[in-house]
Amino acid sequence: MKFIKSLYLNNFFFYVLLGLIGMFVCAFIFPNLYNAVWFIVLILITFLGLDILLLYFARTGVEATRNTPEKLSNGDLNPISISIKNHYTFTISVKIIDEIPFQFQVRDFKIVKTIKASAEKEIGYDLRPTERGEYYFGNLNLYVSSPLKLISRRFTFDKDQMVPTYPSYIQLRKYDLLAFSNNLFQYGIKKIRRIGHTMEFEQIKEYVQGDDLRTLNWKATAKKNSLMVNQFQDEKSQSVYMAIDKGRVMQMPFDGLSLLDYAINSTLVLSNVILKKQDKAGIFAFSKKVENRVFAEKRSSQMQKILETLYNIKTDFFESDYSRLYVDIKKNINQRSLIILYTNFETMDGLNRQLPYLKGIAKNHLLVVVFFSNTELNEIINRKTNTIQEIYDKVIAEKFMFEKKLIANELKKYGIYSVLTQPENLTLDTINKYLEIKARGIL
Repeated sequence: MKFIKSLYLNNFFFYVLLGLIGMFVCAFIFPNLYNAVWFIVLILITFLGLDILLLYFARTGVEATRNTPEKLSNGDLNPISISIKNHYTFTISVKIIDEIPFQFQVRDFKIVKTIKASAEKEIGYDLRPTERGEYYFGNLNLYVSSPLKLISRRFTFDKDQMVPTYPSYIQLRKYDLLAFSNNLFQYGIKKIRRIGHTMEFEQIKEYVQGDDLRTLNWKATAKKNSLMVNQFQDEKSQSVYMAIDKGRVMQMPFDGLSLLDYAINSTLVLSNVILKKQDKAGIFAFSKKVENRVFAEKRSSQMQKILETLYNIKTDFFESDYSRLYVDIKKNINQRSLIILYTNFETMDGLNRQLPYLKGIAKNHLLVVVFFSNTELNEIINRKTNTIQEIYDKVIAEKFMFEKKLIANELKKYGIYSVLTQPENLTLDTINKYLEIKARGIL
């Protein structure tokens, strides 16, 4: 039974059969061909038996393993590799059909390779998940053919392998080393001018050209008989909370990911930068209620705690309750903190409904509202118009884009900082805003 289940006739076998049928038709017209055709049939049966012997004589014909990362990174290309070892003493042709998790909706996955006798080969492909959660791989199927190519023998490996998909830890690694220096400003293509300095003293050092003359330390200068200056650094151990709106407005998709997942990926990277800058990072999410809370701390285990919490954020995209958010912040965050709120406002009416709560939060904390520009509207605005309908569409799109800028100006009126960004630039823009706030010492 196992033998029957693993045996598959190749297309080449059916092409030969079609040729034989044609020859039998010709033999009906030319009877002298009849015996020759039967002789070819016997040759085909002989080669078929020989092909079966070649593939089934070896008990372990091939070995294969699927190598996946310990976890997948959401929204990024993740490398998957398949290692194949050929135990046959002849070159084989392998058709690989990997049963990819249903979330990818890939129904035509196939890789065909040739592997030399007693050789090993590694074959790779990439997967880009667009939602967090558990991804189950099915069977890794290998259909092996000998040089005769009449039949294939199926080998099955790595059944039911589960790999979780976490927020984008690949982005986390990308920005990790840059967090130690001001290279993040350059990487973000946004030069930040430092206005003054914060008052946390670091050290006294010798004056070099370019140092602020206002920081000269006259006592140290007299003692050393050379110009000495005080060096300051950004204040440390400040609390920074990232509040993620997981309501209806964050359901909008962009390049396969929802705005919520973009916010989650950005939160993970920004948390790492905050901790590298010796500040305390915390998160929470809200819709109908506030949950998924991690209090702001700077312990060594904080990043792991934040990662696991972000992974477990689930939502039904209900309408967000900003009054509950305001009450929760007032109750649970007593120290003045930087609160970076990831949300989205499409119209001024939408903002005005929530503005009283945002103003209430901004009274006791430094609030930064991060919201998204609609990139599809840019396409409509930049598209050449040929009809009256296209002109109407363009005018309406420009109105909505202008309203986004009005929202940013309205927030500014009440001392609320804002970041209007495109989803693909979210991480860089929020990091730059945090570093700007640190550089200006306004927290």
